[in-house]
Amino acid sequence: MARYFDVHPDNPQPRIIGQVIDVVRRDGLIAYPTDSCFALGSRLGNKDGMDRIREIRHLDSGHHFTLVCRDFAQLGQFVQLDNAVFRAVKAATPGGYTFILPATREVPRRLLHPRKKTVGVRIPAHPVTRALLDEWGEPLLSSTLLLPGDDEPMTQGWEIKERLDHAVDAVVDAGECGTEPTTVIDFSDGEPEIVRVGAGDPTRFG
Repeated sequence: MARYFDVHPDNPQPRIIGQVIDVVRRDGLIAYPTDSCFALGSRLGNKDGMDRIREIRHLDSGHHFTLVCRDFAQLGQFVQLDNAVFRAVKAATPGGYTFILPATREVPRRLLHPRKKTVGVRIPAHPVTRALLDEWGEPLLSSTLLLPGDDEPMTQGWEIKERLDHAVDAVVDAGECGTEPTTVIDFSDGEPEIVRVGAGDPTRFG
Protein backbone atom coordinates (compact mmCIF):
# COMPACT_ATOMS: atom_id res chain seq x y z
CA MET A 1 0.00 0.00 0.00
CA ALA A 2 1.42 3.37 -1.05
CA ARG A 3 2.19 6.05 1.54
CA TYR A 4 0.35 9.31 0.87
CA PHE A 5 2.12 12.63 1.40
CA ASP A 6 0.15 15.88 1.31
CA VAL A 7 2.63 18.65 0.43
CA HIS A 8 2.15 22.41 0.17
CA PRO A 9 2.48 23.31 -3.55
CA ASP A 10 4.50 26.51 -3.02
CA ASN A 11 6.24 25.98 0.32
CA PRO A 12 6.86 22.22 0.65
CA GLN A 13 7.33 21.11 4.25
CA PRO A 14 10.97 19.98 4.72
CA ARG A 15 9.99 17.16 7.08
CA ILE A 16 7.61 15.64 4.52
CA ILE A 17 10.09 16.12 1.68
CA GLY A 18 12.65 14.25 3.81
CA GLN A 19 10.20 11.37 4.33
CA VAL A 20 9.55 11.11 0.58
CA ILE A 21 13.28 10.99 -0.13
CA ASP A 22 13.65 8.26 2.49
CA VAL A 23 11.33 6.17 0.29
CA VAL A 24 13.54 6.87 -2.74
CA ARG A 25 16.69 6.07 -0.73
CA ARG A 26 15.23 2.65 0.13
CA ASP A 27 14.71 1.96 -3.60
CA GLY A 28 11.02 2.84 -3.52
CA LEU A 29 9.01 4.12 -6.49
CA ILE A 30 7.20 7.44 -6.07
CA ALA A 31 4.51 9.32 -8.00
CA TYR A 32 5.23 13.04 -7.76
CA PRO A 33 4.13 16.34 -9.36
CA THR A 34 6.21 18.32 -11.85
CA ASP A 35 5.63 21.57 -13.72
CA SER A 36 4.10 19.60 -16.62
CA CYS A 37 2.25 16.64 -15.08
CA PHE A 38 2.68 13.81 -12.56
CA ALA A 39 5.69 11.54 -13.02
CA LEU A 40 6.98 8.24 -11.69
CA GLY A 41 10.40 8.48 -10.07
CA SER A 42 13.08 6.33 -8.47
CA ARG A 43 16.76 6.32 -7.59
CA LEU A 44 19.03 6.46 -10.65
CA GLY A 45 20.70 3.10 -9.96
CA ASN A 46 17.45 1.32 -9.00
CA LYS A 47 16.97 -1.37 -11.67
CA ASP A 48 13.83 -2.65 -9.95
CA GLY A 49 12.37 0.88 -10.04
CA MET A 50 13.05 1.12 -13.77
CA ASP A 51 11.45 -2.28 -14.36
CA ARG A 52 8.39 -1.26 -12.33
CA ILE A 53 7.99 1.93 -14.39
CA ARG A 54 8.17 -0.16 -17.58
CA GLU A 55 5.55 -2.53 -16.19
CA ILE A 56 3.15 0.21 -15.05
CA ARG A 57 3.37 2.06 -18.37
CA HIS A 58 3.82 -0.98 -20.68
CA LEU A 59 6.99 0.54 -22.17
CA ASP A 60 9.25 -1.10 -24.72
CA SER A 61 13.06 -1.12 -24.76
CA GLY A 62 13.20 1.93 -27.04
CA HIS A 63 11.58 4.24 -24.48
CA HIS A 64 13.69 7.20 -23.37
CA PHE A 65 13.79 7.47 -19.61
CA THR A 66 14.36 10.95 -18.23
CA LEU A 67 16.85 12.11 -15.62
CA VAL A 68 15.13 14.92 -13.72
CA CYS A 69 17.96 17.19 -12.58
CA ARG A 70 18.20 19.92 -9.97
CA ASP A 71 20.27 22.37 -12.00
CA PHE A 72 22.42 22.77 -15.08
CA ALA A 73 25.62 21.70 -13.33
CA GLN A 74 24.02 18.38 -12.42
CA LEU A 75 22.55 17.92 -15.89
CA GLY A 76 26.00 18.44 -17.40
CA GLN A 77 27.37 15.40 -15.56
CA PHE A 78 25.06 13.05 -17.44
CA VAL A 79 24.85 14.36 -21.03
CA GLN A 80 27.23 15.74 -23.64
CA LEU A 81 26.53 19.25 -24.94
CA ASP A 82 28.46 21.29 -27.47
CA ASN A 83 28.40 25.10 -27.14
CA ALA A 84 25.40 25.69 -29.40
CA VAL A 85 23.27 22.99 -27.71
CA PHE A 86 24.42 24.19 -24.28
CA ARG A 87 23.12 27.70 -25.02
CA ALA A 88 19.80 26.45 -26.44
CA VAL A 89 19.10 24.09 -23.53
CA LYS A 90 20.20 26.57 -20.87
CA ALA A 91 17.90 29.26 -22.28
CA ALA A 92 14.89 26.92 -21.98
CA THR A 93 15.49 25.67 -18.43
CA PRO A 94 13.99 25.32 -15.93
CA GLY A 95 10.73 24.60 -17.67
CA GLY A 96 8.48 22.19 -19.51
CA TYR A 97 11.05 20.62 -21.83
CA THR A 98 12.80 17.26 -21.99
CA PHE A 99 16.00 17.09 -24.04
CA ILE A 100 17.34 13.91 -25.62
CA LEU A 101 21.13 14.03 -25.67
CA PRO A 102 24.15 11.70 -25.92
CA ALA A 103 24.82 10.25 -22.47
CA THR A 104 28.08 10.37 -20.53
CA ARG A 105 29.62 7.39 -18.74
CA GLU A 106 27.81 8.50 -15.57
CA VAL A 107 24.54 7.09 -16.91
CA PRO A 108 23.93 3.36 -16.26
CA ARG A 109 23.98 1.47 -19.57
CA ARG A 110 20.50 0.00 -19.02
CA LEU A 111 18.99 3.52 -19.06
CA LEU A 112 20.35 4.35 -22.50
CA HIS A 113 18.40 4.10 -25.72
CA PRO A 114 19.70 0.75 -27.04
CA ARG A 115 20.71 2.09 -30.47
CA LYS A 116 21.45 5.78 -29.98
CA LYS A 117 23.10 5.68 -26.50
CA THR A 118 21.06 8.72 -25.53
CA VAL A 119 19.00 9.67 -22.48
CA GLY A 120 16.37 12.29 -21.70
CA VAL A 121 17.15 15.11 -19.25
CA ARG A 122 15.11 17.98 -17.84
CA ILE A 123 15.19 20.66 -15.15
CA PRO A 124 11.69 21.31 -13.76
CA ALA A 125 10.36 24.55 -12.29
CA HIS A 126 7.81 23.05 -9.84
CA PRO A 127 8.63 23.99 -6.20
CA VAL A 128 7.88 20.48 -4.89
CA THR A 129 10.02 18.77 -7.53
CA ARG A 130 12.86 21.19 -6.85
CA ALA A 131 12.57 20.58 -3.08
CA LEU A 132 12.79 16.81 -3.65
CA LEU A 133 15.85 17.22 -5.89
CA ASP A 134 17.53 19.59 -3.40
CA GLU A 135 16.97 17.08 -0.60
CA TRP A 136 18.12 14.10 -2.68
CA GLY A 137 21.16 15.70 -4.29
CA GLU A 138 20.97 13.43 -7.34
CA PRO A 139 18.73 13.20 -10.40
CA LEU A 140 15.52 11.18 -10.22
CA LEU A 141 15.02 8.51 -12.86
CA SER A 142 11.59 9.43 -14.19
CA SER A 143 8.85 8.87 -16.73
CA THR A 144 5.52 10.64 -17.29
CA LEU A 145 2.70 8.99 -15.33
CA LEU A 146 0.53 8.11 -18.31
CA LEU A 147 -1.20 4.76 -17.91
CA PRO A 148 -1.89 2.38 -20.84
CA GLY A 149 -5.25 3.19 -22.41
CA ASP A 150 -5.43 6.69 -20.90
CA ASP A 151 -5.37 9.70 -23.22
CA GLU A 152 -4.06 12.08 -20.55
CA PRO A 153 -2.00 11.78 -17.37
CA MET A 154 -3.91 11.75 -14.09
CA THR A 155 -4.08 15.14 -12.37
CA GLN A 156 -5.15 14.24 -8.82
CA GLY A 157 -2.97 12.64 -6.16
CA TRP A 158 -5.88 10.79 -4.57
CA GLU A 159 -6.77 9.24 -7.93
CA ILE A 160 -3.20 8.03 -8.39
CA LYS A 161 -3.25 6.58 -4.87
CA GLU A 162 -6.49 4.78 -5.70
CA ARG A 163 -5.31 3.33 -9.02
CA LEU A 164 -1.66 2.59 -8.21
CA ASP A 165 -1.88 1.78 -4.51
CA HIS A 166 -0.04 -1.53 -4.89
CA ALA A 167 2.20 -0.49 -7.81
CA VAL A 168 4.04 2.46 -6.21
CA ASP A 169 5.45 3.05 -2.72
CA ALA A 170 4.48 6.70 -2.26
CA VAL A 171 2.22 9.36 -3.78
CA VAL A 172 3.18 13.02 -3.35
CA ASP A 173 0.10 15.23 -3.60
CA ALA A 174 0.56 18.99 -3.99
CA GLY A 175 -2.86 19.76 -5.43
CA GLU A 176 -4.02 19.46 -9.00
CA CYS A 177 -1.25 18.96 -11.51
CA GLY A 178 -1.24 19.68 -15.24
CA THR A 179 -2.14 17.19 -17.95
CA GLU A 180 0.40 18.22 -20.55
CA PRO A 181 3.69 16.29 -20.66
CA THR A 182 6.90 18.10 -21.52
CA THR A 183 7.84 19.14 -25.02
CA VAL A 184 10.57 16.71 -26.13
CA ILE A 185 13.48 18.03 -28.19
CA ASP A 186 15.99 15.54 -29.63
CA PHE A 187 19.48 17.03 -29.91
CA SER A 188 21.25 13.70 -30.38
CA ASP A 189 22.40 14.69 -33.90
CA GLY A 190 23.29 18.24 -32.93
CA GLU A 191 20.24 19.87 -34.52
CA PRO A 192 16.90 20.19 -32.67
CA GLU A 193 14.18 17.74 -33.71
CA ILE A 194 10.79 18.23 -32.05
CA VAL A 195 9.67 14.75 -31.00
CA ARG A 196 6.62 15.73 -28.94
CA VAL A 197 4.80 19.04 -28.51
CA GLY A 198 3.71 19.59 -24.91
CA ALA A 199 4.00 22.09 -22.11
CA GLY A 200 7.04 23.97 -23.45
CA ASP A 201 6.73 26.33 -26.41
CA PRO A 202 8.23 24.41 -29.37
CA THR A 203 8.65 27.46 -31.64
CA ARG A 204 11.97 28.43 -30.05
CA PHE A 205 13.39 25.18 -31.49
CA GLY A 206 11.43 25.17 -34.76
